[in-house]
Amino acid sequence: MAVYTPLTSEDVAALLAQYDIGAAISCEGIAEGVENTNYKLTTASGRYILTIFEKRVAEADLPFFMGVMERLAARGFPAPKPIANRDGALLSRIKGKPAAIISFLDGIWPRQVELHHCAPVGEALARMHVALSDFAGTRPNALSLGGWETLLAPRMDEAEKLRPGLAELVRKDMVAVRMAWRNDLPRGVIHADLFPDNALFTDGALTGVIDFYFACTDALAYDLAVCLNAWCFNGPRYNLERGRAMIAAYESVRPLSALEREMLPTLVRGAALRFFATRLTDWAATPAGATVTPKDPLEYADKLAFHRSARGAADYGV
Repeated sequence: MAVYTPLTSEDVAALLAQYDIGAAISCEGIAEGVENTNYKLTTASGRYILTIFEKRVAEADLPFFMGVMERLAARGFPAPKPIANRDGALLSRIKGKPAAIISFLDGIWPRQVELHHCAPVGEALARMHVALSDFAGTRPNALSLGGWETLLAPRMDEAEKLRPGLAELVRKDMVAVRMAWRNDLPRGVIHADLFPDNALFTDGALTGVIDFYFACTDALAYDLAVCLNAWCFNGPRYNLERGRAMIAAYESVRPLSALEREMLPTLVRGAALRFFATRLTDWAATPAGATVTPKDPLEYADKLAFHRSARGAADYGV
């Protein structure tokens, strides 16, 4: 259960008194998710999501996230639209915490990823990058190279407990990625977390991209690398057909530069390190009996094994 902040009907009524969307008809907690508290909110004017931002989200970053979603929605991209309150603000407070009401998007996320999902995700990612190309706001990626190294360095013992020999392999991954890393790739605002549970589909069509609370400024091709990790594996094996579909669809909107193509294996390996690092951190820090089950870091250990063997960008479908 990911409802960390319970609300009474009085709490919801007091919040909605600041908006022009009508009184609540229903307000139901959403169990999915691990970072924030979310409610499905229905009023006389329609359906919304009420998000209460918990401790892991820095309040100073919230205007950036709201601005990204507002820009995308205004440009016809299927992102949630933040709803302004009567003072024109996109953020409010409830139970002493920052909160936002955003539009509800139809669709469900794919519990089983198939080939037909990959091209729509690739195309949508490129459309998002283009739509945000002139966005003025910036936010550093705290989970780029230095961030995951900081997380991993003190947790090599936990990695070794998960699988003997894994700690040394991960150390070598970090060295290899750092040596090959480039800071001169095309940059812009990226989603940074476009996993299957953040993409909504209806009848095979992508109808929504949600959860922009890791959005930041970084290499655009790194965002594609995150998606290749998240969408294009069958267990520990990379699915080349899915990768080709995703990359081709992305390039139909925004062609990759020669350098981005060359760097793709390093970016994909780095993205796998990032998610291995955060999963290992959550795995080690979650107490027995916790209500939120951490995701298995070994999924990304297996993906790293593929990346070590990759010979070049063609192995990913370029």
